[in-house]
Amino acid sequence: MKFALIVAVFLAAYFIPVQQPRVQSAIMDMFLMLQDYAQKHVLFCLVPAFFIAGAIAVFISQASVMKYFGPRANKVLSYSVASVSGTILAVCSCTVLPLFAGIYTRGAGIGPATAFLYSGPAINALAIILTARVLGFELGAARAIGAVVFAVVIGLLMSLLFRQDETRRAEQTEAAFALTAQEHERPLWQTATYIGVMVLILIFAAWAKPAEQSGLWWEVYKVHWFIVLPLLAILGLMLWRWFRRGELREWVGATWDFVAQIMPLLFMGVLAAGFLLGMPGTGNGIIPNSWIARLVGGNSLSANFFASIVGAFMYFATLTEIPILQGLLGSGMGKGPALALLLAGPALSLPNLLVIRSVLGTRKTLVFASIVVVMATLSGMIYGTFP
Repeated sequence: MKFALIVAVFLAAYFIPVQQPRVQSAIMDMFLMLQDYAQKHVLFCLVPAFFIAGAIAVFISQASVMKYFGPRANKVLSYSVASVSGTILAVCSCTVLPLFAGIYTRGAGIGPATAFLYSGPAINALAIILTARVLGFELGAARAIGAVVFAVVIGLLMSLLFRQDETRRAEQTEAAFALTAQEHERPLWQTATYIGVMVLILIFAAWAKPAEQSGLWWEVYKVHWFIVLPLLAILGLMLWRWFRRGELREWVGATWDFVAQIMPLLFMGVLAAGFLLGMPGTGNGIIPNSWIARLVGGNSLSANFFASIVGAFMYFATLTEIPILQGLLGSGMGKGPALALLLAGPALSLPNLLVIRSVLGTRKTLVFASIVVVMATLSGMIYGTFP
């Protein structure tokens, strides 16, 4: 693997025509996108998410995760919770990854885990409201309904397709738990409160600036740091009063394990997405946006499929998909492909696919991405047939 990477870097350095203006702009956008990602998402989105994932791995008992999200859990309960989680978290496709990795490694079944993975960024209440305001009520409603249905169907299909793997995994997890299970000294309410406070910190610290400076979301945005700072003080008090030093070291260690697993792949994916497609809305990537606009006109199978593929690989920061789509619709994009991109784009990206592969493996990641693309394509074609 390392040898192949060295060869790939050498060949790229040797053959890429860096003197070409298009290549230079793509390279510039590649690093601009990485900088934008670092400035807007790492400190206030990913860092809290990593600490939450570490807390899940250390302080949430495996028995609890398996009871509510394991392969043998009550499916109505597990899929209901997983499929609407995005309305609470309002995270992007990268921020959801540590949380997904945390519950999956603790024993959650692949069905509820992938339903949560999709719904986290897809069912963002602010994004759906803004879609309805900017792109029209019909498209906003179709996005909201489609995202919830997608989360449940994706989870059920993943569970069905990999049921044998999940049965073996559940048996191994239960056997390992039987050997290591121990009574937790800390009451459940303390653990729930501690993680709940961190989730609130994530929600308000990552609160995106709304396009319109009015309404409830704008009012919350104006005071969100005045909410975060007291929550940080409460968290500090909890850590001081409720946790032993050894437990805190274990928590930090688990958090670092997630950082080491996820961050390098995210950065690599952001660089690749920036080089190929450029900063969202600029069209400075090696693939011009004008090509994309021409390929997503009308409501043909190819237009919807291409919009789904672009959405699956392009990186969208929270809410940026809306002005991008507004521009594409103005350039002739059909409303069916627009919905396809909205359903595939926020939940998938090249960076998050690289990380999902490190958690689920190549085969399951390809199946997950394929289900999203196929469902987005079909949904776009159906929606595009309505006048």
